[in-house]
Amino acid sequence: MAMPCPFTSLLLLLLVVPPLSQAANQSPVPLGSLPAVPTLPLLQALQTRAPGSPGWQAGLASGQPLRYMLNLYRRAADREGRPRRSRSLGTNTIRLVQASSHGSQPWAGRWYLQALTYYLEGQPEAEHLLRATVVYLPTLSLAHGRLLCALELVAASEAPRVLLSPTARPRHGWAEVDVTPYLVLGNSSVGSLALQHVCVRAGRAGGHDTLVAPSHPFLLLYLNDTQAGLAAPAAEPHRHRRDTGTLAHDLPNYLREQGGEKSDCSLRPFPVSFAQLGWDHWIIAPHRYNPRYCKGTCPHLLRYDYHAPNHAVVQSFVHQLVDANVPRPSCVPYRYSPISVLMIERNGGILYKEYENMIAESCTCR
Repeated sequence: MAMPCPFTSLLLLLLVVPPLSQAANQSPVPLGSLPAVPTLPLLQALQTRAPGSPGWQAGLASGQPLRYMLNLYRRAADREGRPRRSRSLGTNTIRLVQASSHGSQPWAGRWYLQALTYYLEGQPEAEHLLRATVVYLPTLSLAHGRLLCALELVAASEAPRVLLSPTARPRHGWAEVDVTPYLVLGNSSVGSLALQHVCVRAGRAGGHDTLVAPSHPFLLLYLNDTQAGLAAPAAEPHRHRRDTGTLAHDLPNYLREQGGEKSDCSLRPFPVSFAQLGWDHWIIAPHRYNPRYCKGTCPHLLRYDYHAPNHAVVQSFVHQLVDANVPRPSCVPYRYSPISVLMIERNGGILYKEYENMIAESCTCR
């Protein structure tokens, strides 16, 4: 007997276990009494990134990189994960890459020198690099002064190091340096980026501070993921304005006979908690996903606000007036919106990604 696939088992568990807000007060709902809902596409997309191999390094993403990405997420999306219209990211995917450090004694007197390498191998083919920046703190307050920091590009040859300048004034203490030209050669991307993090202590004479190593700068990759989410719903073919009201008037007495019927085809909530799935240790935000779904009987008279195609209108008339064996149109989603997810990756990096067409916003009959 064939064993069910892990994702099928996951969805069955999801349907059996009630939401966290209800679990403390209610017993599990019988499976047969739950509404039929489609497979949740976001969970399928995230399943490919979920922990599951011995090489998973969850927990490496912490401290200042995590706080930076959380601030970025809150500027770009609301608490439900819906991308804000005012966001200005210019892309649907941002990957934070942590550096590998070299050398165990970065301090030399007042100077801090740390060699860093960012490895870029293993980027998905669907993600096209648009821009790359290195984010760092140019100043760090100490008890008796400040730590002033800068970045130098380490060339592969014996060429002198290049001092990198911030592209704009620091925001909330953070400075960004554009390193896109050093990562893109022609139409291809290089496999790594080598930098040196240079800091010097500046303060009062005689002042003494504990040698606190500054946080490593991190690399941000602004990517365009051409496969982030479902394909957009097919557009309706262009046709002359002949909406459901016009078609209904074509049948004598139809409005008078059926106009009072009210449809219950509508959006229904279906909240999913990532903590319920055991995914809250690697999905940082949002905490819940409510894809919603459409359920209900389509009315005999399809109002214009349903945006139903003419074929559905005719099918409804045929079912009512000609042949009851012809089924009524089905209640399905009409418009979708995206969702933004912030997650920890397999190598300990952090990923911001917008998945298209993941939340149903309205229903129609087809």
